[in-house]
Amino acid sequence: RAAIEALAALLKSKSNSRRAVNRGYLGGLLRLYQDWHHNDVSNNYIYIRRGLLLCLKHITNIQLGRETFLGSQGMEILFTSVQDCLSCKNLDPIITTVTQILRKCYPKESLPVTTVRSSYFFPLPGNAKAEPPCEGSEGEWLKGDYESDGEEEAEKDLDNEDVESKEEDYDLETDVNKLRPRPVLDRPEEELGQYEAMCPELSHNFQELESESEEEKSLEDRTESLLSTPSHFIPSATSLKHPKYRWRNQSVTEMGPDPRKKDFKVPLQSWTKKEKCRWDPIDEKRDIIEAAQDTDSCEEEDPARSHALTLRPKEAAWYKKMFYPECEASINPSPGGRLESSDIVTNLLEKHQGDIPFHSPRFYIARAKCVKSIPDYKDWAFPDFWGHQPPPYSKPMLERKYGVQRDKVLDDVRRLIQPGDVIGRTVFDLDEPSHSSPGAPGCLTFCSKFESGNLRKAIQVREFEYDLIMNADVNSNQHHQWFYFEVRDMKLALSYRFNIINCEKFNSQFNYGMQLVMYSVKEALQGRPRWLRAGHDICYYKNHYRCSAAAGGGMRGKCYYTLTFSIKFPHKDDVCYLAYHYPYTYSTMM
Repeated sequence: RAAIEALAALLKSKSNSRRAVNRGYLGGLLRLYQDWHHNDVSNNYIYIRRGLLLCLKHITNIQLGRETFLGSQGMEILFTSVQDCLSCKNLDPIITTVTQILRKCYPKESLPVTTVRSSYFFPLPGNAKAEPPCEGSEGEWLKGDYESDGEEEAEKDLDNEDVESKEEDYDLETDVNKLRPRPVLDRPEEELGQYEAMCPELSHNFQELESESEEEKSLEDRTESLLSTPSHFIPSATSLKHPKYRWRNQSVTEMGPDPRKKDFKVPLQSWTKKEKCRWDPIDEKRDIIEAAQDTDSCEEEDPARSHALTLRPKEAAWYKKMFYPECEASINPSPGGRLESSDIVTNLLEKHQGDIPFHSPRFYIARAKCVKSIPDYKDWAFPDFWGHQPPPYSKPMLERKYGVQRDKVLDDVRRLIQPGDVIGRTVFDLDEPSHSSPGAPGCLTFCSKFESGNLRKAIQVREFEYDLIMNADVNSNQHHQWFYFEVRDMKLALSYRFNIINCEKFNSQFNYGMQLVMYSVKEALQGRPRWLRAGHDICYYKNHYRCSAAAGGGMRGKCYYTLTFSIKFPHKDDVCYLAYHYPYTYSTMM
């Protein structure tokens, strides 16, 4: 043990590691490790085994060491050996070190996209000749950008290697309390007071409310002060109830039933009387005309869009079967296979008029038709059109499964070791739709071509596992942490795994118990239109994808991170929407 630890200490030097590789020591260390692993059946010599692994870990800090490790079948040897250790918690030191070596030696790749630039480009005003920023070849950087081992580093010792390693692999920590500390405020707390007019939660502790009467009194006081102030008032679902509140020409009754009621089981007679005139075709045209003319909050309407917009999901057969089976004979789809939006809206609202949240879907449509977007969206996401209400209960932070991050890293390594298990089929591609195979038997169907939607590419890895790539901000090659997409054709009681593989942040609240949000169309049509926290086996960790310096805005070998989560969908053949957080579109704000 002492000899192995001394050798590991010497190999912290890159020059010593080079000598060890050139003299063929790496293969000998692998054979020694295998021998100790097979013979130490009682796990009495864990520190000797870990010492051998530390020697391999230091050698693979240099590019020559990684190449020799791969050529010596080191990935296969360590991956196979660690499978015997996963069930024993006492072997955590070995498992952690093996995981670090495997992740470091996994061959680096660029993302499976033609370019990391955004799929959308918009020439800025006054810059008529503007063109998308050019990039170098995305395949040329692997030798130069990532951890170059030039002559100037040949004799550099890594005395602080332990510190660097700890920083490098912090995201593999299995104890959530030992993860990198949560981020602090980016400004002094006393400076937040200037935002209290817009964000009452900064100064009001809602947990201290002791009774509903106090809450109602506080709400009245705040609403009275807001109504008496000529500044812009941002309405909330609760404030819509206030008797003095009006949304331009809309009365409170036009906004629908009380959003705090659990399932909106209001008497149909009163709801129909109040809404019949609102949802009549003549008033619909009037609303659209008024919305188009309202230049204070809406840009000039594009005539082509008012006739082209459709509602997601758009398949006529799906709508007939789910929304109005008894009216199937009376609905005629258009030749292109889509239903006209007016038909869809009319039938949806007539059939489910008692299950609609506090906003008016027709009013939302009128607003959305006025909005111009760079991608020229022609679809609506169902949650934005239909609306939503808060869940009727509080949900605690998700308790993280022990060792979930390293398990996911080992799953990624399995793709390299056992490539025969990987399907590798593109099922959604925003850049090249013709190269994708949506609707393939047994796979999910994806879409994000709606306002605030973000999904660039979806690749089926295994039967129930998908790699997802997000699109960057417009005119940019970065900022793609946000996701919001639609998924269909799922099976019941099966766990689907999703890996978003081009995240950029070094850490995420997904490592601290945060969950994504999910909206189910079937649940909404049954009177429960809610964004709910969903997902299990959630974690966030660094992957093997890298970005070139040219594409990454000058950052050498920028790392990407994976957000992985698994979901069991509540219904078969449902249409569900998954998002980073509650979506808030521009049309909703209007």
